[in-house]
Amino acid sequence: MKRTILALAITALAFGAAVSAQKTTELKAGSGGSAHVRTEWTIDGGNLSIEYGRPSLKGRTPGKDIDPYDGREWRTGADAATTLKTDKMLMIGSLQVPAGTYTIYTIPTGGTWQLILSKKTGQWGTPYPKGEDLGRVPMTLGKAPAAAEQLTFSIEDNPKGATLHIDWGTTRASIPFTIG
Repeated sequence: MKRTILALAITALAFGAAVSAQKTTELKAGSGGSAHVRTEWTIDGGNLSIEYGRPSLKGRTPGKDIDPYDGREWRTGADAATTLKTDKMLMIGSLQVPAGTYTIYTIPTGGTWQLILSKKTGQWGTPYPKGEDLGRVPMTLGKAPAAAEQLTFSIEDNPKGATLHIDWGTTRASIPFTIG
C-alpha cells in the first residue's frame, strides 16, 4: 500500500513538472531599456516560444499612461515586435495557425481584448502592419493572480490543450489553444 501511494506521488510530481515546464532565457535589454526574454514551452508534443520586451509599469496605469489604449493595436511588449514561433499547427480559439513564425499584437476594445497574429515578422513593434493579419480572435479578460509590474506571457497546460495568458498590471487576458 505504501509503495503504491509512493509510486502515485512520484508519478504525479513527474507529470506536474512536465506539464508546467517552461524555459525562460534573458536576452539583451532593448534600446528603450526594457528587459527582453524568450520563453519556451513544450505542450502536447509541440514546441512554442514567445520572444518579447517586458515593459515595466513604473507607477503608470495601462490604458491611461501607457499601452494598451482602448481601440488601438498594441505590439504587446516593448521595442521590437513580439514573436511567436511554433513547430506544429495551433488552433488558438477559432483561428487555425500553421507552424511558423508570427508577430503578436493585441487590441483592447470596450472591456475586451483581441489577440492578433500577423504574418509580417522581423519588424520593430510599431507601426502596426495593416493588411498582414493571419487573424484575430477574442480573449477572455480577468484579474491577474498577482499584479504584474512587468508584462508577462505564460502558458498553462491543461487536459484539453493549453491556455495563453498575458498579464499586465492587474489584468489577465487569456485564450485557449490546442496543438495539431
